[in-house]
Amino acid sequence: MSTRTVRLDDDAEATLKSLQKQTGLSISNVLKQGLNFFAKAQETAATIRPYDIYRELDLGPGDESIAPAAEAKSAVAGIIRQKHGR
Repeated sequence: MSTRTVRLDDDAEATLKSLQKQTGLSISNVLKQGLNFFAKAQETAATIRPYDIYRELDLGPGDESIAPAAEAKSAVAGIIRQKHGR
């Protein structure tokens, strides 16, 4: 078992005292439980992959395109001409 020195700002110190009063635990036990909670949260966060987020996106039907990608440059030029009357 090792001993650590930790510097807490006023807000963190107040939170620690509040948790200690609410739970009746020692400072060490409050900090240990906090570390365990954080470790579990990190495990959950690490399992989310970019594809998991992509799967949840609603991309719509996808039929709003004006022209196929191969003709994008000429399509943009045509749209600009229509918009500005040239």
